[in-house]
Amino acid sequence: MLFNKKYSGFSVFIFLILSIFLISSVAPGATPADKKKKEALASIDKHQAEIIALSDRIWQLAETALEETQSSKLLADYAEAQGFKVERGVAGLPTAFIATYGQGRPVIGVLGEYDALPGLSQKAQPVKEALQPGAPGQGCGHNLLGTAALSSALAIKELIESGKLKGTIRFYGTPAEEVTGGKVYMVRAGLFDDLDACLTWHPGAKTKVAVDSSQAIVEFIIEFFGQTAHAAGDPWDGRSAVAAMELYTAGLNRMREFVRPTVRMHYSILNGGDVPNVVPAYARLWCWLRDSKGTGVQQLMDRARHLAEGAALMAEVEQKLTVHGGNWETLVNLTGEKLIFNNMNWLGPIKFTPEEQEFAKEIQKSLGLEPKGLDETIQPWATPKPDPEGGSTDVGDVSWQVPTLSFNVTTAPLDTPWHAWPVVACGGMSIGHKGLIYAARVLAATMVDLYENPKYIQAMKEEFEQKRKGVVYKPFIPEGPPVIIKK
Repeated sequence: MLFNKKYSGFSVFIFLILSIFLISSVAPGATPADKKKKEALASIDKHQAEIIALSDRIWQLAETALEETQSSKLLADYAEAQGFKVERGVAGLPTAFIATYGQGRPVIGVLGEYDALPGLSQKAQPVKEALQPGAPGQGCGHNLLGTAALSSALAIKELIESGKLKGTIRFYGTPAEEVTGGKVYMVRAGLFDDLDACLTWHPGAKTKVAVDSSQAIVEFIIEFFGQTAHAAGDPWDGRSAVAAMELYTAGLNRMREFVRPTVRMHYSILNGGDVPNVVPAYARLWCWLRDSKGTGVQQLMDRARHLAEGAALMAEVEQKLTVHGGNWETLVNLTGEKLIFNNMNWLGPIKFTPEEQEFAKEIQKSLGLEPKGLDETIQPWATPKPDPEGGSTDVGDVSWQVPTLSFNVTTAPLDTPWHAWPVVACGGMSIGHKGLIYAARVLAATMVDLYENPKYIQAMKEEFEQKRKGVVYKPFIPEGPPVIIKK
């Protein structure tokens, strides 16, 4: 975590222990909010068929980043029909929207995603077979993510409408999480500035609170501009852009020895010449750099710029580096995560039928994995890891604006790959549906606690302010609207 140096490790430890004790000292089922939580769950049950139908339709549409026109409209139209005030096309993103109900504080937001991934089309069956060959698919379960979040927001809206809760509920329709990070543009537009708390969730292979952060990332394009010539007749008259690109990747790979173990560097060649007998005048490389902290990524970006300048000098060509986006690491709020953990245990574990378990085992068998099926347990509270593993998310940028809580719910079999066909298969049938409804219940129950008990929000804000002290957040996006990078 990014603590100000004036706070000792011991004082931070004591603060977190006190914050967790504050939350855990009163079990969710024993509070006056218990009745209101049950009413929220009843609302989720009442609208369950509609929400699942929305999820299935978004699963079928499988629209990719910034092209989620129908998916976004489905969610926005449904929210509007349920009495929310809807603002569409926010932050300059045609497929982003905000649905709001209520007035005054607290103002609590919940995040919804709905974008799909290219090339992952799959039928809702335990054997790999595309629904439409080559088409996109919901390989990260975002059809479940957005609909569960909206379901929970609707449950809170109905409690506010009936006078049982006071404050404002806000659902954020956030596009393009997989590519450009739509939330970062919404952050830049100030759309989270007045929130008291924000919640989200993500489909997974286990049900657990998100006590670990994510990786920070920046992505950029490097272009090299040279001069053509006949590769055999007069190569001395040419200046190879591809040679510069090769020098750049050699430098990047050599740099791997001299970076922290938390760093990850990836690249893809988008343009590398047309034919061998022409000295190539143009080359283009797409790079991603990750580290456990946004400040570390900023330092990597400086080194990447120097490498580009050096490669261009060696090959006697021109270069241009354009940053296209990126995300900061998630600023984990352990005070709020403990509240989610308590509500998971209050609700009890998710339950799957023998048929659903067999479906999952068939997927595992088809992949040559041990047929363990689906994990129904609530994972125990774990000690946060000092450095995150795996990927990045634009939720991280939101978490630097407002205390942000997250968790995972089982929607796919154990040990199966993510961003892959098993996730799509489960997301289009009852396994995904059960995870969706369970996530909506956890979100709604936790939000009831936040509305009913200002001390929870205050404790979350104190941890939030302490953790971000001494760090200047600056988004990794250029001016103007997002651009989808293509070959």
